[in-house]
Amino acid sequence: MTFVYNLVVVTHLLGMAAVVGGYVASQPRVSELMVWGARAQLVTGVVLVGMAESIDSLGKDPNMPKIITKLVIAVLVAAFAEMGRADAKRGKALPWMTHAAGGLAILNVFVAALWH
Repeated sequence: MTFVYNLVVVTHLLGMAAVVGGYVASQPRVSELMVWGARAQLVTGVVLVGMAESIDSLGKDPNMPKIITKLVIAVLVAAFAEMGRADAKRGKALPWMTHAAGGLAILNVFVAALWH
């Protein structure tokens, strides 16, 4: 089960890379890459917490205040990415949505790495 957990971690990290990389590469528009990365982050994050909570052999003890903080930020990233991409498709790209999605994704990386 550890292997499966680690595969989900890899997918979670790839989602983060898609959001942050898409932000850096496609300013001032939200790219499709950012949207799919944000979706992947949400889904894999929830799966990781579910696995950590329910599978004792993994030896994980999630920090729930940190998880809730990351979840709220991830939902905001996904919301801004979805809205920004929809606006871009209609030809009225709003740069602040791109910066909100990308900046919050970077904030989520800091929360993940620095909150112990």
